[in-house]
Amino acid sequence: MIRQLVWSYVLLVTVAIAAFTVPVAFTLNEQLYGDAENIAGREATTAALLLASGDIRSLNALVDAYERQTPGRIDVLGPDVPEGKHWDSEGLKLVVQAKKPDGTVVGAIRLSYPDGPIVDRLWQIWGFRAALAVGVLIVAAFLGLWLARRVTRPLRELTGMAARLRDGDLTARAEETGPPETRTLARTLNTATETIDTLVGSQRAFIGDASHQLRTPLTALRLSLDNVADGVDDPHVREDVEMATAEVVRMSRLVNGLLALARAEANVAHPEPVQVLDVVAERFTAWRAAADERSISLVSEGAHIRVLATPGHLEQVLDNVLSNALEVSPDGATILVRTTRPGLLEIIDSGPGLPEAERARAFDRFWRGQGLTGKGGSGLGLAIVKQLVTDDGGTVSLDAAAGGGLCVRITLSPA
Repeated sequence: MIRQLVWSYVLLVTVAIAAFTVPVAFTLNEQLYGDAENIAGREATTAALLLASGDIRSLNALVDAYERQTPGRIDVLGPDVPEGKHWDSEGLKLVVQAKKPDGTVVGAIRLSYPDGPIVDRLWQIWGFRAALAVGVLIVAAFLGLWLARRVTRPLRELTGMAARLRDGDLTARAEETGPPETRTLARTLNTATETIDTLVGSQRAFIGDASHQLRTPLTALRLSLDNVADGVDDPHVREDVEMATAEVVRMSRLVNGLLALARAEANVAHPEPVQVLDVVAERFTAWRAAADERSISLVSEGAHIRVLATPGHLEQVLDNVLSNALEVSPDGATILVRTTRPGLLEIIDSGPGLPEAERARAFDRFWRGQGLTGKGGSGLGLAIVKQLVTDDGGTVSLDAAAGGGLCVRITLSPA
């Protein structure tokens, strides 16, 4: 838009210069050629009068002075040459007859004046005008740029606000400046953003509060079921109690996942430099016991890279991904975490993998693969991963691993 406004300003100035310059060009051209004809006419008429009076000495002096001071030439001709005036490729040709008082023609004066000096003069004038026009256009371009940036500054601020909203920052507000239309638009956007912020905040608060409140009765219910199971001798009843307990455990995990997701959505990201492999080593330590129970190897490789991540986000991301990888990997398998280039982190498991259609849905909330994510999965792990990575300005995707299994590819901004 700024470029279009600048070009419009320059175009308007160009049209204005052309509108005032073209008519002046024709007028100036006619004036220079007309002045040349008038001067030549006076000189030729004077020479003709001197020739008619017989004052040859004065005539010769006039001719010498004229040819010495100008590029023109004066020739004395016979009386049979008619009067006339015309311009040709050599310039002006003017013939004036020398007549005595009684009308007798005694000769003629031919004055020749080249048009080179006139053309040179026109080039000088129009060269100066062209340089001046270019200078005016340059000044117009800079003024147009300044005016365009000033006019579009409120729009750029609105664009910046929209970008912050796109990134999930619901605290973004636009400054209500500029013309009335822009102020009205900024005010409307601010009001709409406040409304959205209120609604989303209420939703997050409800999810967080509900999840937090459900944890206590679920814990109490599990303890009650454990007590019932301890006092029951009937194997069928014990089996039913164990199934109920498993469902309570699954519901508890689901509630914990909802609470984690609500907290992830509510937090405003403040990324800081993080050493990736250091965080990987720390999380490997936390998951080593669970991996050793099934003889699963946790391996990391690649260069030491630094990325921008909010403190705690990368740890939660790795915990969710490693938890899924441990559930789907067979006993004795290997889970590989590697960094291949700045900002890129890959977690590769040895599980059955996911078809392409299911990989496209894996980040949906509560979605679970066809028996591939483990019995205890809540369907929120990858949704939390995507939310945390997106908050830090990164991307996450799922691809098929080269040797089978699934590759979780996380890209964050290099520090």
